[in-house]
Parts: sequence; C-alpha cells; structure tokens
Amino acid sequence: MPTVCLNQPDCRVRLHSDRLEVLTLDDETGKEQLLREIPIRDIDRIITSESVHFTPAAMAEILRNAIPIQFFSWTGQFLGNFLPAQNSHGLARLKQYQRTLDPAFALDMARRIVTAKLYNQRRVLQRISARRPDEPEADEDVPTKTLSPRLAADLKSTLRFMDDLATSLKAAKSIDEVRGYEGAATARYFQTWAAFLPGEFPFERRSTRPPLNPVNACISFGATIIYNEMVAFLHAHGLDPALGTLHTTEDGRWSLALDLIEPFRPVIVEALALDLFTHQVLNNQHFENRNGGVYLNDDGRKKFFLQYERRMERQFMSECVGHRTTLRQQLENQALMYKSALDDPDNLKPFLMN
Repeated sequence: MPTVCLNQPDCRVRLHSDRLEVLTLDDETGKEQLLREIPIRDIDRIITSESVHFTPAAMAEILRNAIPIQFFSWTGQFLGNFLPAQNSHGLARLKQYQRTLDPAFALDMARRIVTAKLYNQRRVLQRISARRPDEPEADEDVPTKTLSPRLAADLKSTLRFMDDLATSLKAAKSIDEVRGYEGAATARYFQTWAAFLPGEFPFERRSTRPPLNPVNACISFGATIIYNEMVAFLHAHGLDPALGTLHTTEDGRWSLALDLIEPFRPVIVEALALDLFTHQVLNNQHFENRNGGVYLNDDGRKKFFLQYERRMERQFMSECVGHRTTLRQQLENQALMYKSALDDPDNLKPFLMN
C-alpha cells in the first residue's frame, strides 16, 4: 500500500502502536467506529482531504517515518504538502543554485527534458494507434482505435512534424527556442491525441485555469498529483524544487518539479485520461460545474486516484534502465539523476517510454 488515500469526510486518524487507525462517527450511536488499520511501514505517502483530522501523535509518527502528505480541499483543489524536515543537504543546494545560474547547464537540462517529452508524446500516439502485443505491462490498458484514412494520414503527418522538431531541438541555442519547440510539438500532439477520445468527450485545446471540459479536468488533476509527488521527491533528496531551467524560476511555483515531470505527462497523465474515458471508467456524472470551470466531483476523484495508483505501481520491464520498475520509481529516479547531473550533466537521462 504505497499510497493511502483518505476521502472519508470528517474521519480521524490516530496512532496505535505501529499502526494508523482511521475512525469515523457512527450516525446511529454517535460513537467512533474503526474503519481501517494501516501499518505505518506499508505507507510511502498519504493523499487526504481537508476534513480529515490527524492527531498530533499520528502526525509526528508520519513525519518520523519520512512520509509526505498531500492535502486537497473538498472540491479537489490542491492545498499543499506536509513534508518531513530535510536539513542535511546544504552543499547540494549550494551547488544547485550555482548550476542553475549557469546558462550552458540550464540550456542542456531544458533540451534533454524537452527531447524526452517529444519522444514520449510520439510513442503515446504510436501506442494508441496500434499497440503491439509485446509492449510492457505498464501500458497494457492503453486503448486502441481503428484508424480511418483521414486519421491515419493526420497521425503520419504529426509524427513527421514531431521528428522534424526533435531534429531542430538538438541545435537550439537558447531556452526560449527550446520552449518554442516544446509548445509547437505539444499543440500538434494534442490535436492528434484528441481524435482518439470518445465523441461525447470533445477536446479542442488545453485549458487550465479553469479547465473547461471533463478531459481538461482530468489532465489538470493528474498533472497536479504528479507535480506534487515530484516536489516531495525533490525535497526528500535535498534539492530546491523552485529552481527551474525549462520553467523560469519565479515565486509561487516549484519550477524544477514542473521541469522534471514534463517527460511523464504523456505517459501518465494523458494516457491515463484517454484510458478512463475510452473504457468508460469516467462519465459525465463524475464531473461538476463550478467557478466557471469543470472539475471532477468526489466520486470522480476516487475513481481517478484508484486508476492513477494502479498505473504508478504496476511493474514493467524498462528498456531504458534494463530491469523491472514502476512509473513511480522512475519519477523519483529523475530527482536522483538531476542531483547527480549537478556534477555531470550527462547523468540526467530523462524517462523514455519503451
């Protein structure tokens, strides 16, 4: 049970020996009843809603075991991370500050990240158009769709377009140029990707604040989750998540976390969203309109979390690393690689889909 998701309204989490006990009030008796016991040794992270109460003893033991907690509001808005204290990485952060200000290093990192993202976008399109029987288990649920001549021609054109961009990217002389290639590739990628969605869930373009349709709601929610997982991994390994290269360092966001999740977006977020709609795991009843946008409701978030966890923890044989692994392990591995790249940029090898 690497991830514990607590969505039960007004439940209480307390410490009992080496376990967390989740309790809730019985409506008939007015007394607390035990919902579940979870050994702390089995927990890697906790995702919880704002109405869940943690006792001080439970919170202290969670911190003592270096378990991060992500808090979401009752509407699904991410509120923040609760992270164990990390104070033993001063030299690594000093080196990170120096390297981030080095234009050559920053350009190299940005170029590597976007090159991997373009490659993974291309692979996702290839997978959803014609999945081979020998593909690894991590993507066994990627849907397939019979290609019409028009869609086949569009797919071929998009793949050629992305190949050309990848070639041009190698010669990029500035981060702005790298960002331009990334933006052009992503726009074209989504245009073709959207053609594989069911007709009742149209997707014309990315909209984020707010998401304007169910597809955008899923993409934004999934991106929020992996973004905050990466923030926790970066903190855990002594890096400052705010110091980005592809994403400009600025107040109010964790730019390095945004950088490092870019290659994972097509593999985790967009492939999962397509799977959820194609296999009818989510339908219109799992969304609600509020604040001028469309968002997953409580039941929709529960279904999303379940499928997200299955995808993140499913083992597959990675051609890139040469052994069985999971997407979550590879997500954390990016933080470790980036830290190593502060000494030698060649040590950053962004995640590549098989």
